[in-house]
Amino acid sequence: MRRREARSQGAGTAAPGAARHGGDPEGTPRHMNAPKGLPLWLKIVTGVVSVALVAAVAFAAFWFIRLQNNITKAPLSAGDTRDTGDAVVNDKTDRLQILILGSDTRDGKNSQYGTSEDSTGYGHSDVMMLLDISADNKRVSVMSFPRDLLVDVPQCTDRKTNQTFPARSGVMINEAMAEAGIGCAVDTINKLTGLKVDHFMMADFNAVKELSKAVGGVDVCVSDPVFDPDSGLRLAKGNSQVEGEQALSFLRTRHAFGDGGDLGRIRGQQAFLSSLTRKLKSEGTLGNPQRLLQIADVVTQNLTVDEGLASVPTLLTIGGRLKDIDVSKVAFVSVPTQPAAVDPNRLELVEPQASQLFAALRADLDLTNPGATSSPSATPTPTGTASAAPTPAAPPAPAYNKAIQPVAVANGSGVATRAQEILGVLKGNGFTQAVSYLANPVEQTVVYYGPDFADVATDVATLFGIPATQVKQAAGVSGVQVYVGTDFTTGTAYGAASVPTDVVNQTAKDAVCQQVNPLYITQ
Repeated sequence: MRRREARSQGAGTAAPGAARHGGDPEGTPRHMNAPKGLPLWLKIVTGVVSVALVAAVAFAAFWFIRLQNNITKAPLSAGDTRDTGDAVVNDKTDRLQILILGSDTRDGKNSQYGTSEDSTGYGHSDVMMLLDISADNKRVSVMSFPRDLLVDVPQCTDRKTNQTFPARSGVMINEAMAEAGIGCAVDTINKLTGLKVDHFMMADFNAVKELSKAVGGVDVCVSDPVFDPDSGLRLAKGNSQVEGEQALSFLRTRHAFGDGGDLGRIRGQQAFLSSLTRKLKSEGTLGNPQRLLQIADVVTQNLTVDEGLASVPTLLTIGGRLKDIDVSKVAFVSVPTQPAAVDPNRLELVEPQASQLFAALRADLDLTNPGATSSPSATPTPTGTASAAPTPAAPPAPAYNKAIQPVAVANGSGVATRAQEILGVLKGNGFTQAVSYLANPVEQTVVYYGPDFADVATDVATLFGIPATQVKQAAGVSGVQVYVGTDFTTGTAYGAASVPTDVVNQTAKDAVCQQVNPLYITQ
């Protein structure tokens, strides 16, 4: 009995021992009561977050692959016109210049607008606009080049075939692309303006239709009811909303606006883009990634860009840069032109207005601020020669009598009133006997002088900041002659660019009604 009791007592001592090693007072190990999993609410949240992350990654991947596959690319240049030492542009923070091209190609979806014979080679660039975005994203200028403008096209090489086409003079600007590709159009614009285009975007007819549909139509205005059988444009007087075929007809019509020439068409295109800009801005589209993706999807299916622009992030970056722009600072301008002397049905640049506009663009001036002037810069001079000070400065007291010095102003600037501005500076600084006369146009301003007038010529040049390399002795000059060229058409400081007056056709803030050509007014 005792042995049995002892065994019973021994067995009964196990519970306290178990408690000391992790059991509970009833003898059950603690791990048996541990929770079997996370709380239900936490499981649900974790699951939802996981699904959302996977969906977001899948969504981003889908759009990236889709848009990337949409993009067609081509070389930026068709020659050796770009300096290999140029720094690579930063698309996020640098000033950007993008050439926008509209191709008249009749291939594929564009076959309904004519046969392939209607657009040879790569097609003609019937729309050419240079989009210039300031580094601080506060200004945008859009400069249009008429398709009928006669220009010099540099030597270009087709990067697909390696065939080289010689340089040509006096050809329509829209032909630059037809033989050697888009890069040749870029090189032609660089040569014409002295700028360096960073990127290009080329769209065809279908891109215009799809874009106008994607934004839900674009508001336009015409002064009278209009019908153009060639483009198919038919609109009632006043405001209308166009999309698809009608949007394309509005942009393509060549005869219905203005005097029926290309300049009237450009005005219509600028009004359309102004209206589109206002709509995108008011609806917050440029700040809405989802809407941007939808628009990018339809546009990139009909878009060709350069290699540097051929990525979805870059395209979205540029779109994002424009979301906060003030529409009053989006300026639409046209290159100053006049009927060409060789063919009144073609156009040529008006000088010096065109050179003045290009200089203002190179100086990155605000085109909506007429008369704005850049700081003058010294003209590069050969090694070992002295250059003039970069800003005009009054010369020290001369060892001669200014009032009796024979100084003449030869006006070769192409601006009729230019000589009076120069004379005003000379007489205001003591050269009271200065005279002026009209001279043949020249590209560069030079101060010429005769024997014993070198000191007078130097002082006159210093008044205007004309470099010392452009002060020269010349036979047949008595005294001093300031021969004013087309590089000095405004202002009194040589080398300073300024914004021409009346250069802006309209800003994106302006809603402009197109004047219908009387021949195309319909009832």
